[in-house]
Amino acid sequence: MTVAVLFARADSNYKQLPDVEVFDIERDARTYDGPWPVVAHPPCRGWGRLRRFAKVRPDERNLARLGVSLVRAYGGVLEHPKGSTLWADQQLPAPGEVDQYGGWTHAISQHWFGHRAEKLTLLYIVGVQPAEVPPVPMLLGGATHVIAQHRTLKDGSRLVKGMPGWRPEVTKAEREHTPPALAAWLVEIARQCKR
Repeated sequence: MTVAVLFARADSNYKQLPDVEVFDIERDARTYDGPWPVVAHPPCRGWGRLRRFAKVRPDERNLARLGVSLVRAYGGVLEHPKGSTLWADQQLPAPGEVDQYGGWTHAISQHWFGHRAEKLTLLYIVGVQPAEVPPVPMLLGGATHVIAQHRTLKDGSRLVKGMPGWRPEVTKAEREHTPPALAAWLVEIARQCKR
């Protein structure tokens, strides 16, 4: 079954997968009108923990709302960072709950799928029951990198290189890329959708 990947990077790992139609900035996910299930990666900077520092385009937050509506209409999965305010804005269910669309939330770490940082992530899934989701890999141990240096010490100073607990940051591109194993897993979830 074909799967549509929405809001992907132009150099997305999804473009290497079979039977995947990728909607990047040139193809424009706003034009998608079915019929395939979707994997949606709408921009998160307007919804994340650091949203007050983000330079968000006027229409950008609506892309996430569109992603939610497309997942509800065609089935599939939407990915956003843990702590995203999209969950409250769109009344998405907390983990362990199911909404009126049959959608549910699953929390993962992208580190389990090969990301060098932990990158805690929420998935909103519609059209697949939790027992039908492909097995989730578990990678024990800490990640070698972080998304951003945000740790502060008791005295209010920041953790710097050379101090215990410091880890290097991943690049901007690495923050935005979906690891190949996670991309394949999300596509497999979408392929199992019954809408």
